[in-house]
Amino acid sequence: MTNSDSPGRDPSVADVVFALASTTSLLALSVYLFGSDSSSGASQIALVIGAITAVFIGIKNGYSWKIIEESITKGIAVALPAILILFSVGSLIGTWMLSGTVPTMIYYGLMLLDPAVFYPATCVICAITAVSIGSSWTVAGTLGIGLIAVAATLGLSVEITAGAIISGAYFGDKMSPLSDSTNLAPAVTGVELFTHIRHMVWTTAPSITIAVTIFAFISWLSPAAPGEASLAENMVVLDQAFDINLVLLLPVVLVVYLSVKKVPAVAAILSGAILGSVLAVIYQPVVVRALAGGDAAGLGNLELMLKGVWIAWFDGYVAATGSATLDNLLSRGGMSSMLHTVWLITVAMAFGSAMERAGILKRLADWLLSVGNSAGALIASTATTCLGMNILAGDQYISIVLPGRMFKAEFERRGLDAKNLSRVLEDTGTITSPLVPWNTCGAYMAATLGVPTLMYLPYCFFNLVNPIVTIVYGFTNFKITPLDSAENLARAKRDGAISQTG
Repeated sequence: MTNSDSPGRDPSVADVVFALASTTSLLALSVYLFGSDSSSGASQIALVIGAITAVFIGIKNGYSWKIIEESITKGIAVALPAILILFSVGSLIGTWMLSGTVPTMIYYGLMLLDPAVFYPATCVICAITAVSIGSSWTVAGTLGIGLIAVAATLGLSVEITAGAIISGAYFGDKMSPLSDSTNLAPAVTGVELFTHIRHMVWTTAPSITIAVTIFAFISWLSPAAPGEASLAENMVVLDQAFDINLVLLLPVVLVVYLSVKKVPAVAAILSGAILGSVLAVIYQPVVVRALAGGDAAGLGNLELMLKGVWIAWFDGYVAATGSATLDNLLSRGGMSSMLHTVWLITVAMAFGSAMERAGILKRLADWLLSVGNSAGALIASTATTCLGMNILAGDQYISIVLPGRMFKAEFERRGLDAKNLSRVLEDTGTITSPLVPWNTCGAYMAATLGVPTLMYLPYCFFNLVNPIVTIVYGFTNFKITPLDSAENLARAKRDGAISQTG
């Protein structure tokens, strides 16, 4: 064993190829054998084996186990906030089902949303909300849950709906000054926040326009939704099973309000779950007692109420409306429902950390930098690196920070304004994160919306189009700002970077 402080050697070409080929093959095999259920365990094992491979490569090249283990531990620690959010969302879903909050959203959604424009309307609603609160996760965990349920009740595709939700949510997330990623990208590259946002408009506006147009076209082509009798029947069932009341939408309003006020996500989500629990006891006592086991439990009313709410928090809600469709739709939630997702995130972060410590990720970035000297080649290399980090490191923030650090000097050396880099980081790092099943964002969206990542991926039109647009801009030199442009000099003067007489 080498000394724990020894730096180790860079991996060879064979090391990098073997690590990537073996892990990619195992992940592909897991999808082939297990399909959309691969994230329930098969993908986790593939990533564990990939991490073990990277560890052996690191040790072979002189890194000690202690150094690699410390890196893996730190990598997993990075994901702990996301894990806490996931557990909180599990409880929120369970309590919102129990309280009638989600059934109320379904009820009024059936009443107000026209199936003929449902997909584009979903995208636009989520986009506006995400711009307001700056969080794609919060949008998916509040409006997204209800919209998925409305789509299923209307007989529309939940996969397309999930794509519309994610498209709108990520548009709003990346264009909102309240968003973590929108603040992170310019911070890493040294660009002023609103300069970064204005520059993103050029790639983001056409991308969301294309996405909404495609959703509208799909809605036009889609087969007719269930007839009025079917919709009325579902509304009657909901009305009989729950006390439908506009007051039950207060938990949604509370979470959105707290998000606007920049209250930490876990605190905001748990506040929504607590309010949902209170409203469940007040408005749905029969439903709460039924979940607790009713009279067969041999408990008093207070104990039954406490037990029912407690079950919703840790194991979710099980519906008994008499409608198989609605029961399947509403039986969700609980912290326990997030365990497979937490497992996936944990092993993905371990894999990414092992790959980074072994030097495999850096070697890949160096190769990409050597491909071409044009602005288009550099932007394409940056975009590819961001996507690669989302796949290999499994975390959105890593896909922004690492490429930002690696390519910042190269953008300056090639005479390109740093705002071009910050835009690419968001156009690819932020946007592609929910398209990877084992990425924290992909795992969260699948768990929250109840649609496997690979099932909604083809319909995330905004997330698929935006990276292509930014690469095309690079190769055509459209809206690529040089370092010495008049705009850049004026901004430098405004910011006091150079004297007014200089």
